[in-house]
Amino acid sequence: MARRLRFNGTGSGGGSCPAVHEDLDTGEIIVHGPRLTDPEALAQLQHIDEDEIPVVIPRDTLIDFGPKDREEEPRILTPEEFARMFENFRHSAWHLEMARGYAVDRETSTYQQFVRGERPTWDMASPWARTISAKTADGVSVARVRIDNPPTEGQRYLPAHAEHNAQLGEEVRNMRREDAERHNLPDEDFWIFDSHIVALCLSGTRRKT
Repeated sequence: MARRLRFNGTGSGGGSCPAVHEDLDTGEIIVHGPRLTDPEALAQLQHIDEDEIPVVIPRDTLIDFGPKDREEEPRILTPEEFARMFENFRHSAWHLEMARGYAVDRETSTYQQFVRGERPTWDMASPWARTISAKTADGVSVARVRIDNPPTEGQRYLPAHAEHNAQLGEEVRNMRREDAERHNLPDEDFWIFDSHIVALCLSGTRRKT
């Protein structure tokens, strides 16, 4: 089915490129402009596939002719999409941990070490460790607030795991559950990325709002 495109505008004066178009059915944005060919610049691009072509668009063209409204309908993220949120955020990721324990923790070897009374051995080469340590090394903020009572086995594990968080450059703080209830915090975990994207964690799902 052919796309129905609307020409939003161009910043080049006589209607030439670069320009912005919008798909009237999907809401997708199509831009065109001079192709980026500088090898040093191309080497810095992230998440670009072989069939994608980078183009150069003036910032004001996007501001003037790109859509101003945001999609308000929440959507369910796949595990892969949720993982990419941690790769793509720019300045901050903040997590509220309301649960009394996490199945993903119980599946780890470090959890089993903790249960046996051993000091956990953290894998600093895991994908999570590499991603977060690279982010914090660049100066971005990764922080958590953990609701720490009643002290279930899963919650007793989290202070031990805080050692790993600290090694990755994260900031971890704790709050008592009665204080969280007094401040009307929600029952669900959530992440806030870059101060405006909220990923709500519901029964194993990751919902972005």
